[in-house]
Amino acid sequence: MLIGVPKEIKTKEFRVGLTPTSVREYVRHGHQVIVETGAGAGIQAGDEDYTKAGGKIVATAKDVFDKADMIVKVKEPQAVECKMLRKGQIIFTYLHLAADAAQAKGLIDSGAVAIAYETVTSDKGGLPLLAPMSEVAGRMGVHVGAYHLQAPNGGSGILIGGVPGVKAAEVVILGGGVAGTHAAKMAVGLEARVTILEKSLDRIRYLEDLFGTKANIIYSTHDSVEEYVSGADLVIGAVLVPGALAPKLITKDLLKQMRPKSVIVDIAIDQGGCAETSKPTTHDNPTFVVENVVHYCVANMPGAVPRTSAYALNNAVLPYGLEIADKGWVKALSDNKHLRNGLTVCKGKITQPEVAHDLKLAYTKAEESLAA
Repeated sequence: MLIGVPKEIKTKEFRVGLTPTSVREYVRHGHQVIVETGAGAGIQAGDEDYTKAGGKIVATAKDVFDKADMIVKVKEPQAVECKMLRKGQIIFTYLHLAADAAQAKGLIDSGAVAIAYETVTSDKGGLPLLAPMSEVAGRMGVHVGAYHLQAPNGGSGILIGGVPGVKAAEVVILGGGVAGTHAAKMAVGLEARVTILEKSLDRIRYLEDLFGTKANIIYSTHDSVEEYVSGADLVIGAVLVPGALAPKLITKDLLKQMRPKSVIVDIAIDQGGCAETSKPTTHDNPTFVVENVVHYCVANMPGAVPRTSAYALNNAVLPYGLEIADKGWVKALSDNKHLRNGLTVCKGKITQPEVAHDLKLAYTKAEESLAA
């Protein structure tokens, strides 16, 4: 199979779909890899590194899309990229379609086979291709939250860990999944006063065992969300419903009750965000203020630390990408139910039920698309 790696074009996105290490693995499996010139610059991998790994450098993204059987990316295809996709071509990347009707239309119109990292599952019930970026975003959430709590950056002027004799910041984390857990680890490490709100009792027990008395673990209800969010200095939105829009836990009315110049870091923004007032931002202009509350809603947070996040992502994605390349997408998805769960758009049809529901589009079972 001919694998194509275009340069990411989303604003301030420095990650890359395949590292030179991954390219070498594809080549060792008997595949060809073409890489757009400069695609690896953000992770300090030059064209010569890809050439040494067995890849071939091409001049433009169009060269990649025109020739490749499978496109491997990081972020969702932008409008110009959707137009370059062709019928039957595979695109393997993050999609987050439930909050992006325009992209969904672009993929449907292209006739491509779009497999989303974020809904590939595992035997343990997790999301193995989403997990590494959730780990990065969770950890980054506390960093950027602490930064924007500083008065020159629009915050209330609170040091997240406090100092002896002065109270530390109240950090409230909505969701105790992978992102929320890693956010909590960072916040606890910085000696903040940490509360995690979570609905799963099994997860609550896990978090209690993990953090002990270092974090306050609370069952998530409308009442508890209102109580703890209204008293928070920093809120990390880390809720996730796989493939679907994030629930709006922070309403406009609740926002009015929050502390002046408190900060919301909405990690769930890829799925529409967990605050009613959230809207996607970029690393160029990461924040905005509503009701005197700072909102940080960058939709590609891990793109700011591309060397860490690109290699972490490649470690997770590589076995699945090789399976598709080695077997072809039909057999690979037929053989592997977890990989099949990633199939989101197939030759003009939505094959992810949550996406179809949220976008009010017709749904076709993945199995039916494979049979066809």
